[in-house]
Amino acid sequence: MAKSSKLVVDASVVVKWYVDEEYSAQALRILEEYSDGKLDLLSVQLMPFEVLNALRYNPSMGVRDVERAGESLSKAQINLFPILDRLYLDSIRIANEYGTTIHDSTYLALAKSEGCNLCTADENFVKRIEPDGNLKLLKDM
Repeated sequence: MAKSSKLVVDASVVVKWYVDEEYSAQALRILEEYSDGKLDLLSVQLMPFEVLNALRYNPSMGVRDVERAGESLSKAQINLFPILDRLYLDSIRIANEYGTTIHDSTYLALAKSEGCNLCTADENFVKRIEPDGNLKLLKDM
């Protein structure tokens, strides 16, 4: 079965798969569409590190919870792209142009490179980048 569309997800979305937060339902819907083969999820190699670090510092998560999250991220087999291959130049340009961090900009650089959207829960990032046709807020999904 061919995937109908691609979507880049950042760590702010993926964390919501493991922690019940505002807009977790939307994040879980994205995961379900991916699991059902309706959506192809992409991200950067940095994403699992960001997710596991955020979960490690979440007071509701124990060590075993973080380990299980790491196991499920590994099994999900999201297509992770290396930053230093080709994304770093666009990441630097986006970060400098909009005054954002390079790690946040890398997700958007990937979306632009792959001709798809980036879904993020980071409203401050979206405010800095707007209007950008490749950027979607999780709450609007």
